[in-house]
This record gives sequence, structure tokens and C-alpha cells, in this order.
Amino acid sequence: MALHQLLGLPDVRDNLTYHSYVAVALALVASAILTVLIRQRRRQQQAQASSSSPTPPEKKTGSGRQQDQREWGKWPPSSYKMPTPSPYPDWSIETTKPLPYRPFRYGPKYHVTMGLRSVQPTEWIELDNHFPRYHADKARRIAERGSQCCMTAPEAYPAAVELLQELTDYLPARYPSLYRRTPVGLDNLWSGESFDITRRPLPEDPMQTCARLVQDDLAIMIERPDGQYYLLAGAILLPGFWRLGDKFGMGLPEIHTSGDVPQFKEKLEKGMTNFFRRVKPEEMVARNNYFLQVDDDLAWSWSIGEEDSQDVSWGTAEKNRAIEHHYFRSERQTLRRLPKSGGVVFTIRTYFHPITEVAEEDYVPGRLASAVRSWGEDVSRYKGKERYGEVLLEFLDKKQEEQVKRGLDLSREDEVRAYPY
Repeated sequence: MALHQLLGLPDVRDNLTYHSYVAVALALVASAILTVLIRQRRRQQQAQASSSSPTPPEKKTGSGRQQDQREWGKWPPSSYKMPTPSPYPDWSIETTKPLPYRPFRYGPKYHVTMGLRSVQPTEWIELDNHFPRYHADKARRIAERGSQCCMTAPEAYPAAVELLQELTDYLPARYPSLYRRTPVGLDNLWSGESFDITRRPLPEDPMQTCARLVQDDLAIMIERPDGQYYLLAGAILLPGFWRLGDKFGMGLPEIHTSGDVPQFKEKLEKGMTNFFRRVKPEEMVARNNYFLQVDDDLAWSWSIGEEDSQDVSWGTAEKNRAIEHHYFRSERQTLRRLPKSGGVVFTIRTYFHPITEVAEEDYVPGRLASAVRSWGEDVSRYKGKERYGEVLLEFLDKKQEEQVKRGLDLSREDEVRAYPY
């Protein structure tokens, strides 16, 4: 195509006039290129500014956003109140099954991302007919090692009390067949427990009380004047692979780097830090992850070592245990900011099923096998693949083959299962 056609100019045969048009066209092209370069440079400068060390933002006037106006470590209380949720449809402690989260994707590439998605306030806490087991395991863990699993620093205490109040308001509305609101707190209609949240001092660490109410583990991050968020309150009773005492008091980056989270520095740190600083009380997000475990303990995976050992690692796990010992462990995490204290709350709900059970579901063995094969060396090391990969993949391939032979239409998977299910 000729230059004049490409640029929408007339087809001029006069040589002098034609060269004039060419000169104009080239000037237009040069101007456009210069504009693009200027815009790129501005974006680079903005990116460099956002990744630099945190400094207290300047005060703004007029319509500046609240989080841009405040100083790091100080949160002006918000008037936001989470809407009262509607009751969970037909919820029953006998018949409501756990949601089938299967948060893995086909290879060949494994993407390391935060994987956040927006959720409605009504979806904050998920309870199901596994509640009795979780409740019993938590009660046992609190009795045996409550001081090691439930901690609240003085500066996080107001946030922990606020979380207890939020759960007290939410749970009876969402699960009225399990919880009943009382003038001083709430009653668990199944267990017979009564919780008085008005007593001062409270009878126990408020994070510990919160843990008794839900199936989730809970953590609160508090912002300090350096602009970083620190783990200063937690009830981590069913963690599987980590201990609250190892992470308590750490800043957000150190929590992840001390645990050797793959590609945290390169792909996660900047986005995660910015998210924590900007998240508003009216926003709620969720994310899912998954692990494989080669023992059946929901609370602590003893195959990686005794819980009180100085060092725990996948290196202690028995290699290639029979598939009956393999468990699929999936977490659904939610994040939201508490409006009064400004603390950011994690809820960490673990779903725990034998891999032999999960692999019976249509499409799951093929997709999971592909996902496991997509792990790079760093992710494989982090998830312990070397200890179970051979047995697991052989089993998953066999189950996938069985599903195809019985007529499973692989082309319909996207209609049947959508991430993270």
C-alpha cells in the first residue's frame, strides 16, 4: 500500500505537491511517535514512584480519596456498616455439603498471581456440614495449645474486638438455624455454647472466641507508620503447614519470603502491598489456592515433621506413599478492611478431602494432573511434589483414562466447571 493510501491522503501525481504531502505525512507520524514516547515515559515514572519506599502521602484538599489523605499507621474510622446478609438458602448442619473448590488450571504454564476476585458481603463466611469436625478440632487445639495458636498484640486488640462484633452480627443473620443473636452476643444452637461479647475484660482472647464461631482460621494485619502491614492478631488452629508463632509480628513481605513463596518478590509483592494500602471497608475479595498432603491430619501435617520441631520441611515426608494417604487441601481466603480500626482481616477456610474422592469428579483428574505437571522447579519444591508426584500422577492419569473411556466429553468441560470449581 502506498504511503498516501495508508495515511488517507489524496493520490497526487504532481511531483512537488506529492512531496509536500509526504512531508506533512512524515511530520504527522513523528508527532504521533513523540506522543506515544511521552506517555510511556510518564507511565514508567508513575510505576517507579509507586514501587519506591513508602512515605507518608501529602495532605490533599477537595475531593481527594480518604486513603490518600491519611498518614500511614492512622485510620480515620469509617461509617460503613456491612449489610445484613440474607439467610443461606436451605442451610443445614446435616446436609449442606462443602463447596467443591478445585482451583487449579490446565498447563503447560503455571501462573503466579494474587488471583483476587470480588465477592459480595453475604459470602463472607462459608459453613457446611463439616462444621462439627472443625469445631471439635479447634476446641481440642485451643485446649492443648491455645497460647501458641491464638495471639493478639495490644495494638491489634481493638481490631480483634471489632472482628468479634462483626461475626456476632453476621452469623445469626446468615445461618439462623445454627446461631441466635442475644442481647449480649450469640448462642450456638447446635453446641449449646453462649458467647457474651459485652463482658470486660473478655473471658478469652477475642481471636480465640472468633475461631470457635467459624470453620476458618483468622488473621488481622495492622498498618504501622512505615506503611507496611504486620501480622498482629491471629487464630491459626488448622494451618496444615505453618505456625502462627513463626510469623507473628512479621511484615507482609517477610511473611512470604520467610516461607519461600515462589516468585513473591518478582510477581506478587508490589501488587499485594498496593492492595493492602488501598482496600476500602466496602470492598471484599477472595482468592483460592491448593496443596497436596500425604497424611490425614487437618490441623497439622505431621508428615513434614512434628509441630514443635525447630525445623519442618517436606524432606521428612515419606516418599511415594500409597494414594490412599494423599489428601487434597484447598484454601478459600477472603480479605476485607474493618471500618473502625482499619485492620485488614484474612479468613482462611480450608477444604480437606481424600484425593481418591476428588478424582472421581468429572474432568478433575485430567485438569489436576496437567496443573501439577505445569509447576516449575520452585513451585514443585514449595508444594513438595518430589515426595508424592510419581504416585499422584500415575493415579490421576488412570482416572482420566477411565473417564474418557466411559464417554466423558472433554469439549464440554468449560460448560460444566468454571474456575475456581
